[in-house]
Amino acid sequence: MENNDNKFGFVGFAETWNGRLAMLGFVIGVATEFMTGQGILSQIGLM
Repeated sequence: MENNDNKFGFVGFAETWNGRLAMLGFVIGVATEFMTGQGILSQIGLM
């Protein structure tokens, strides 16, 4: 097993956190749409 203490680049640690933050952003976006009744694009003024 390789000891990889690197926290930057395409390493497992960084990819795990990237996935977790992406899931959190998606859930927050869906919850915001549900609470306001507006889509994300209309909330930021693009539609």
